[in-house]
Amino acid sequence: MHGGSARRSPEANSRLRAPARWRGISETALARLFLAPSITVMVLVVVFPILYALVTSLNAYTRRQREGFAGLDNYVEVLSSGVFWQALSFTAVFTVTSVGLEFIIGLGFALIMNRALRGRGIVRATILIPWIIPTVMAGQMWAFMFNITPGSINGLLGLGDFNWLGQSGWAAGTVIIADVWKTAPFAALLLLAGLQTIPSEMYESAKVDGATSIQRFWYITLPLLRPAILVALLFRTVDALRVYDLPEVMTGGAFGTESLSMLVQQYIVETPDPGVGSALSTLTFMLVLAIGVIFVRAIGSHLVFGERSR
Repeated sequence: MHGGSARRSPEANSRLRAPARWRGISETALARLFLAPSITVMVLVVVFPILYALVTSLNAYTRRQREGFAGLDNYVEVLSSGVFWQALSFTAVFTVTSVGLEFIIGLGFALIMNRALRGRGIVRATILIPWIIPTVMAGQMWAFMFNITPGSINGLLGLGDFNWLGQSGWAAGTVIIADVWKTAPFAALLLLAGLQTIPSEMYESAKVDGATSIQRFWYITLPLLRPAILVALLFRTVDALRVYDLPEVMTGGAFGTESLSMLVQQYIVETPDPGVGSALSTLTFMLVLAIGVIFVRAIGSHLVFGERSR
């Protein structure tokens, strides 16, 4: 009896284990059935709000009351507003600066965490602490440190009552510093995952061939780390373009620190003008989507698959 059971094929055992109600369904149909709940949730959470915002942006509103079809008037109003271009400028500067610094610092952290050091677990936990802290709490902490009277930054640098948060340029810089401190560990975590996939044998062979540490980093680490670099830069760029919490907590959007997401909230909640706010949110979504697509198509194929000519 035991011998007959052992001679059964894996397919036969699989059919025996499967419930009777699933045996007549193909694998493709079964996969679609299992994916249906996730797809339904994605449609409700992602697709429906996008379509609703698009429809709302094509209508005119007065104090939340729909007045009628407006066509592209809301988009024209947004694009002709100086506030929009100022928010776009801050968002662009914030994104480029913070993502660039986070990548450089995160790569350094990842290289440190990847080394076989004594107490490596403590080092990793210490580096990741800023990322664990809630963003609102981190913003409040940095706003307190950059404040005029009780701030510790002025006392540390001997700057007296220098107003970091009350001057254009400096206020944006403080927000960027807080974001880099908060999010660089996240970039480090993504890059560390990429570093751990690189075989140690490659470094050992390079050492035998007389390669220096800089040569090993340039010709082994960076090329093999490119997929992780793509993921880190893409995630952080998309996230930075939608920044809201840090500038809201630290400056309230004053002194040139109002982001596109903050402007959307102002139009929809404070003004309120759902038509213009939805037009602005649609433009922001299209900007984020376009940058993501361009980033993946122009850089992703080279980073992930390498140059085809090689």
